[in-house]
Amino acid sequence: MFLLNILDDTDPYFWAFIGVGLAIGVSVAGAAWGIFITGTSLLGAAVKAPRIRSKNLISIIFCEAVAIYGIIMAIIMQTKLNEVSELVLDDYYAGYSIFWAGMTVGLANLACGVCVGICGSGCALADAQDGSLFVKMLIIEIFGSALGLFGVIIGIIMTSNANFD
Repeated sequence: MFLLNILDDTDPYFWAFIGVGLAIGVSVAGAAWGIFITGTSLLGAAVKAPRIRSKNLISIIFCEAVAIYGIIMAIIMQTKLNEVSELVLDDYYAGYSIFWAGMTVGLANLACGVCVGICGSGCALADAQDGSLFVKMLIIEIFGSALGLFGVIIGIIMTSNANFD
């Protein structure tokens, strides 16, 4: 019963703003984690094969794209927030849907950042051993990056009917 009172008594704008913050914050954390995983392996492998430094920066760029996905979704969700004079039931729906869309996008991008980071790490280490493996590993990394795009698409669908009117 206590949980129902919290959900009912909490302003839907609070939930919406928390969702926007989660979308951008957790996405940036996923990007940073991926950059950390890829960057350490890239620097370590570049000691053995200095030629991999420049072309393996694409893995770092893929990790940065994860943060950009979160920023894009935060902007999209922010456009749904309009000032209302009196709260109605649809406003509660909008607040909760923006919250859960932010949570979904953030967690999808967290998983995407870790996935791209691990794939980028493997790409750097494999490229240091055999240069012909770079393109093959890069394709796998692109598939890992699709996780973040799936999260963005789901977030857009979740917030499509969320409007504070």
